Amino acid sequence: MADKRATREAFGETLIELAREGRDDIVALDADLAKSTTTAKFAAAFPGRFFDVGIAEANMIDTAAGLAAEGKTAFTGSFAVFATGRAYDQVRNTVCYSDLSVKICPTHAGVTVGPDGGSHQMLEDIALMRVLPRMRVLVPADFNAARGAIRVAASTPGPFYVRLGRATLPAVHPDDFVFELGRAYVLREGADVTLVACGVMVERALAAAELLAAEGVSAEVIDAATVKPLDADTIVGSAAKTGAVVACEEHSIIGGLGSAVAEVLGERQPTKLARVGVRDTFGTSGDPEELMRYFGLTAADVAEAARGLLRG
Repeated sequence: MADKRATREAFGETLIELAREGRDDIVALDADLAKSTTTAKFAAAFPGRFFDVGIAEANMIDTAAGLAAEGKTAFTGSFAVFATGRAYDQVRNTVCYSDLSVKICPTHAGVTVGPDGGSHQMLEDIALMRVLPRMRVLVPADFNAARGAIRVAASTPGPFYVRLGRATLPAVHPDDFVFELGRAYVLREGADVTLVACGVMVERALAAAELLAAEGVSAEVIDAATVKPLDADTIVGSAAKTGAVVACEEHSIIGGLGSAVAEVLGERQPTKLARVGVRDTFGTSGDPEELMRYFGLTAADVAEAARGLLRG
């Protein structure tokens, strides 16, 4: 497996790979953040297929929509707080309403943005994107999954939201990992409690499972890399086996993965559920790992949520 890498690093590299494989339809747009989002790599390799629109995310989305309407597969970069919040009207009414192949792949989501602070730590983006008709929402857990998610977005018509991050992460999937749309991955079998996570929290769920194993508790770990469409069958099957589920995300507990899991379980398999995430508040400035502790997003926090369920 690869060394620790940020999921954002997969963006520019994968676009270059796709273009060199003959995908002449691939174009990329950015909002004056190409170095941070890594689309600058694509711009250097294919300058005629890259468009920097300046600090104007709404314009970026509408320009991408126009290119998609003419047969291009348009990838957009920015920070998550701007790509979803500032341009929401354009994402909804231009991209999703018209079912256009615009792939929104912002970086710098969640509290692991770190010192940029609460204004830039987007914790509501999954909720905003998940509610939109026709939008698919992918939250990869490592570089290998991010590369696969971008490839899936490129090969599947219609709108996509791929949530990428700034922090470097250990690999939880092999280098030859093949991302499948709508599939959740059981990374560890267990019998006593289910830990279902996405993004940076997958590695922490695996670490929590190790902590619980030392206490004699068998935890099943699921990477819900596709938040929408959620792999309900895998989650329901695991919940039926363990009888307790902890949903883990670097996002508000309102409207994100935890809400999606709660909806599925409420309809198909009523189960004890705990949600580990940011609890209805904004982020703040600090070191990424310090912030993960501050907001209760560590492996120890996940393990304690599982213990709470098992205590009844």
